[in-house]
Amino acid sequence: MKDQPVDLIGGTTPGQAARVASTMRAVVQDGYGTSDVLRVAQVTRPAIGPREVLVEVRAAGLDRGTWHLMQGKPRLLRLVFGLRSPKQPVIGRDVSGVVAEVGSEVTTFAVGDEVFGVAPGSVAEYAVAREDKLARRPSTVTWEQAAVVPISGGTALQAVVDAGTVTAGQKVLVTGASGGVGSYAVQLATALGAEVTGVASAAKADLVRALGADHVLDYAVDDFADGTTHYDLIIDIAGLSDLSRLRRALTPTGTLVLVGGEGDGDWTGGTIGRQLRARLSSAFSRRRLTSVIAKERGADYARLAALLESGQVVPSLDRTYPMAEAADAMRRLEAGLVRGKVAVTVEPAR
Repeated sequence: MKDQPVDLIGGTTPGQAARVASTMRAVVQDGYGTSDVLRVAQVTRPAIGPREVLVEVRAAGLDRGTWHLMQGKPRLLRLVFGLRSPKQPVIGRDVSGVVAEVGSEVTTFAVGDEVFGVAPGSVAEYAVAREDKLARRPSTVTWEQAAVVPISGGTALQAVVDAGTVTAGQKVLVTGASGGVGSYAVQLATALGAEVTGVASAAKADLVRALGADHVLDYAVDDFADGTTHYDLIIDIAGLSDLSRLRRALTPTGTLVLVGGEGDGDWTGGTIGRQLRARLSSAFSRRRLTSVIAKERGADYARLAALLESGQVVPSLDRTYPMAEAADAMRRLEAGLVRGKVAVTVEPAR
């Protein structure tokens, strides 16, 4: 994926490029589709609002959410992000970098602060973030490590701690344990003193053990619902198991937390109906079946920063890519080869 000639998103023509004072390199998509829609282009640098921060990007994280937005699937997403092409053509949301500008009403950060969090269009030299979606970067992690924490780590925190209310001594099962959210869910549950079982492929079992799981099940061979063990809490990230099977694996008063997941529904991805059925079933059972629609909160990233500094949580970074190879990173992600997360390194703006 090579740099294209100056191509200013928003209608500016190449002939007008010289008159534009502030531009930047970014990875963009002009429509929905496979990784082939991604390219590096020169685009207009974004402006900030009163409560926003301009981040000079050092690294950006990629995850399944970014892949779904690239594909425009499930199609229901397009009602929010753009019907025929994305309203935000620059890809990425997870970010780490240095504050370059602050809005007139920003009180938390100042120019020069090192931050991480969520900024739409993060695979670029600059990205804009809301003040309340950032936290200070812990000095114990690299730019790339910090960039793969916010969305996945925040989702895991909300699932394990807030919705799952895990406590020491509980038996916890995490499906999709080797992925972005799963890698943090395993570590968080372990840090809180739970006995953790992770479900993953055999090829990634070593990673799940390294994350702190007490037991690892091969999803292709082992059946977590065979009655051998019942779990106080199940964090279902993979999204491929029937609700009845998940219920069978719970203790009589256990909790199931559904976190996204991959489904067959072209419009909803199969997740919305599944979450509704879970909540309805919970109303007639002592078992609690709930779901998490993750919120992007700087306060959560600050909580994670403390865990990162203490060493209780370590970002699971598979590998890093330069901006020119962002499409390759997405292909690896789509193929299911990523162990944890991947990051795109962004060279400082020239």
